[in-house]
Amino acid sequence: MTALLVGLFVGGKATRFGGIAKGMLPAPDGGESLAARLVRLCRTALPAADVVLVGRHAAYDALALPSLDDDPPGVGPAGGLAALLDAAALREREALAIAVDLPYVTTSLVERIATHAKGRSAVAPRPSGRWQPLFARYEPRRCLPLLRAALAGGRTPARAVLEALGDEAVVLPLDDAETALLDDWDSPADVTRDRDVTRR
Repeated sequence: MTALLVGLFVGGKATRFGGIAKGMLPAPDGGESLAARLVRLCRTALPAADVVLVGRHAAYDALALPSLDDDPPGVGPAGGLAALLDAAALREREALAIAVDLPYVTTSLVERIATHAKGRSAVAPRPSGRWQPLFARYEPRRCLPLLRAALAGGRTPARAVLEALGDEAVVLPLDDAETALLDDWDSPADVTRDRDVTRR
């Protein structure tokens, strides 16, 4: 398998959570934080991969992982993705981007995104026709110039690079159950709902 640089995206402002670090919320299936759970899953699924945080928050210091600053800052996840792709290119690795607020991702799903359609420019799920750029694998030498061009043109959604790739971007096929594993926590209501479900 091609070596990977895994970037856990922790830099969101989480305004609907009052600015707290979402990745430090307890995962619904145990006492560890969302961030710690994802680090564990990634290291289990991809023992040869390096893991970094994309974004900075003092709450994550206990993870003892290196961090990348958005480049450029102030443009949302696309700035973090550009930083991750640049770091991966320097290491001569592919990049795997994962949002920190995904509480249900499994080891097998991480393995699938890491290995599906090897050698292609990018692989990502596309539920309901919309790319999911923060659970996606990228070949940085191909993707970084496209993302930089999109940012220079004022296009800031992280999915812009997947859209620019056209047919070079491969869809990760998922059934309904697997698609549900990519549900994220956008608001406190999501956390409350999912904790209620796990108690049943």
